[in-house]
Amino acid sequence: MNDETIAALNALNRRFYETVAPEFDASRAHPWPGWVTLLPHLEGMAAPTSVLDAGCGNGRFGVFLAEPVKALRYHGIDSSRALIMSAKRALVALKDVEFRLDQRDLLSDPKPGDQVDLVALFGVLHHIPGEAARRALVRELAARVAPGGILVFACWRFYEYPRFRDRIAAWPEGWDREAGDFLLVWRRGTPALRYCHYVDDAEHDRLAEATGLTRIDDYRADGEPGDVNAYTVLKRPPCTSSTEAVQSAADPDVQE
Repeated sequence: MNDETIAALNALNRRFYETVAPEFDASRAHPWPGWVTLLPHLEGMAAPTSVLDAGCGNGRFGVFLAEPVKALRYHGIDSSRALIMSAKRALVALKDVEFRLDQRDLLSDPKPGDQVDLVALFGVLHHIPGEAARRALVRELAARVAPGGILVFACWRFYEYPRFRDRIAAWPEGWDREAGDFLLVWRRGTPALRYCHYVDDAEHDRLAEATGLTRIDDYRADGEPGDVNAYTVLKRPPCTSSTEAVQSAADPDVQE
């Protein structure tokens, strides 16, 4: 996909969230069932547990983690200022949660440099235009995973369901396009268009491989059918020596 189309699609999605933020926030008040399946993978993490939620929206993953994860250090980033403000209102009411929220564009802005115990990427990859950009994003976020830590991402499999295919709009003439690229009509409240990419099984595997981490779990969950999101959980092995620990801290891109 060419740079001009990537920029146009990213701008389209930023306008989408500016337009529908109140309706989107109201319709995303509950945790995803798939997050419960993730919890056993977090057992044994030492407190405080640090989390980077890339594309945090209204912060509901942080709210979800606040009870099962003690001494939570939560860092949420999102391109939508309105959703960041919603996340702040939700998180400030929680006890024993240290949080930070930043408005950042995952395509164009620098990512946080600190290593964390858990990196989460939910409801995001279908909005990243171009497979090369999606692979680069998961690779960059994998570098933020501390030794022994977890990266989890979920891909929205919307194209497998007629009710979502019914929302597909015409692709603009002159825009570049890759297989699986669509524009979907938002029908709740204010009408709006958003760019969504359907990640199939083959691309999902390529994304997991691009992280360089060890794949430890795959499952489907969420939505009315109970399987609209495809999850993959990956782990960075713990350091086995003091030398390895020093190397990992100095070079976050090192792969054990």
